[in-house]
Amino acid sequence: MSGIGSRLRQERERLGLSQKVFGEIGGVEANAQGKYENGGRSPRADYLSLVALRGVDVLYVLTGMATPIQLESLSQIEETVLANYRAMFKEDQDALRRLTSTLAEHSFALNGKIKLQPHNS
Repeated sequence: MSGIGSRLRQERERLGLSQKVFGEIGGVEANAQGKYENGGRSPRADYLSLVALRGVDVLYVLTGMATPIQLESLSQIEETVLANYRAMFKEDQDALRRLTSTLAEHSFALNGKIKLQPHNS
């Protein structure tokens, strides 16, 4: 279980979220989130489904193998954003990740759910 817990923590940190906020996204308290991450408890399927909506690679969490990105499924806007991101200095990429995580947390806090955008450009 420690592998799943550490990978779950890696995903949370990659998204720039606290245990409290991440737990709220998954519908659990911060202490349950901590137990998931330290291997004291196993996350349930409904929790994994909710955090997947927030961008967690659940295949990676469960198996250690990252989900391959399907580039053909990106909209034109997403391709442009990705190309711009890749052209940035690392420090700017870090700042952009922090900004988008903060904006997503704000949206989640205001709406109590994640807004999924349609994939048309």
